[in-house]
Parts: sequence; C-alpha cells; structure tokens
Amino acid sequence: MKKSDFHYDLPPELIAQAPLPERSASRLLVAPPREGAFDDRRVRDLPALLQPGDLLVFNDTRVIPARLFGQKDSGGRVEILIERLLPDNEARAQIGASKAPKPGGRIALDGGGSAEVLSRDEAGFYHLRFEVPDALESWLLQAGRMPLPPYIRRAPGHDDAERYQTVFARRVGAVAAPTAGLHFDDALLDALRARGVQFGHITLHVGAGTFQPVRVEDVHQHRMHSEWLNVGAELIAQIRRVREAGGRVVAVGTTVVRALESAMHHGELQPFAGETRIFIFPGYRIRSVDALLTNFHLPESTLLMLVSAFAGRERIFAAYRHAVRERYRFFSYGDAMLLFPATSDGAGSS
Repeated sequence: MKKSDFHYDLPPELIAQAPLPERSASRLLVAPPREGAFDDRRVRDLPALLQPGDLLVFNDTRVIPARLFGQKDSGGRVEILIERLLPDNEARAQIGASKAPKPGGRIALDGGGSAEVLSRDEAGFYHLRFEVPDALESWLLQAGRMPLPPYIRRAPGHDDAERYQTVFARRVGAVAAPTAGLHFDDALLDALRARGVQFGHITLHVGAGTFQPVRVEDVHQHRMHSEWLNVGAELIAQIRRVREAGGRVVAVGTTVVRALESAMHHGELQPFAGETRIFIFPGYRIRSVDALLTNFHLPESTLLMLVSAFAGRERIFAAYRHAVRERYRFFSYGDAMLLFPATSDGAGSS
C-alpha cells in the first residue's frame, strides 16, 4: 500500500482558518456503510442520529500553550514547539532555527527566562531545561501561544485559547487539539444526555507528530510518533455494559480509536496507561468502536489512512469528493463526518 493511494485534491479556500461562532453549528456528513447515501446534516443533529444507550467516548486531554519564541546566545531567532512536559521544568520539543542549536546552548525566551539545550535525539527532538519564574506548566499559560496547526495561516488570537480547546478538556498535556471534540458545546451535551446517550473518556495527549507528513511511499515503512494515553478500568466496564445492552460505542475522534485499539489485548479491551505508536491503515480491523465522529484529514496523512481502515478507502474518498463538491470546511476548525464500519472494502486484520 502506497502513500499516494491516499492523495486527494483540496481547494485551499476550503481549509478552515477560524472556528464558526457556534461549535455545534458545523456541518456533519453522515456516511453510512457502502450502500447508504450521504446525508448532509449539522453536528447539533447528533441526538437524532444516535440511540438511547449509545456511548460517546471523548478524549479529555487539554492543550497547553506550547509555542514559544526566543533568541540563541549566538543571536539567531528560534521557535520552540513543546512536544511533552517532563519533570523538573524540562521538556521535549521541536526547534525551528536557521542553524540547529547545539547541546549546552542557551535560548533567551521572549516571555522571560531561558532554556538550555541538553541534547537532541535521533528523531530530531530536543531535550530542554527551562529556567523560568514558575513551574513550566503554569508559566506557559502566561508566556506560551496556542499551537495552531501549520495550515492555519494566521497568528493565534485571544479566542483561540478557548476555541482550540474542548469544553470537557481537563488533563493537561496535548500540543494539538482532539479536533472532533471541538464541535461539542454544553447545549449539545445536554441534548445528548436527554436523549439517553452516555459519555465516557480516555486521555491521549496529542503530540506535534500528528502534523508530521508520511515521508516514505511504502506505508508499511512509516514509523509513528509516540503519544501517551490512559484507558481506565471504569471506561472498560462501561463499554462492556453498553455492548451487552445492545448499545453502540461511538468514538469522538481518531485519538479515541488509537487509544482503544492500543488497549486491546488478545481481542479484549483492557485498562492501559502508557505509550503508543499504533499505526492503523487499511488491512487493520478496528474492533473497539461501532461508529466514528471525525473531522476531515490532510491528504496522505496517517489519520486519513485510519478512517479508511474503518470505513473503507473507496467509501472515504467518495465522501471526500462529496464534501469538496458541497463546500464543506476542512481540517481542525472545519466540519465533521459520522462514519460507520466498512462491510468489506478495506476490512481485515493485522
């Protein structure tokens, strides 16, 4: 299977540059299995599309203001994107600079304080130690900028501090939002509860690697970035009760699918906390969820490969052609899809 098998053409003007005034006003393309017609709806229609007893599983990670700017002791400007917070005011980060800083080098930060380069790993990530007036996590709330994706061609504004965060975000650690969750507001959550839909949560701290392109043509040779996740025993018990009662498990976002599939052991969901590098593409059979709510994903991306594994590549590409034709909004601040499993196309196991 080749990377180019997942290419599609997208008019640049369909890439959403800002969120809609209302979260749940986003459009929703409902794509039932192969034989069903596409249905153009709104996210706020979800209560009518789900059934009492269904379970929505959300990712409750919280995005940190992870982008910083500064100056090397040699004078060059640098941009820092924190990938992961570490103990003792240290962090794993990406650094953008005209010349790569060396271990021992220091960066004077625009927000005050400094960072020392401790090392650089084989993947190109830097290990930094921050000397700032507070605990790094707290200091970032004042000095950092929200790490909007690279395809959003503007500086983050005041509103992004709220809108690039889900309303149920609570566990700090992500540097990119679980974007399917951005469509939910309190009114929609109340309507879903009234419908009898249940809620559950996983935590997967989305890393900056989610925006890294696949650089090899043979997708089997691609190595995923590592992300930390937690799937708790309470959620596992909740999923089992829902399934036994005939309800469906609906993942809100690809991060939920990755987390639950990482928690599969001998075909059964088990509590799991730790790192995952799981890479899901057609040929892999997703067993943990019965439906998937997700945004539209970049061409040739691992996320597009994941949804193709779930719903079938041909079905996904037909849906994307429909979305382009109907002028849906794409990517993080864009519209959403509700997907159901492929009946045969793309299904398998690995």
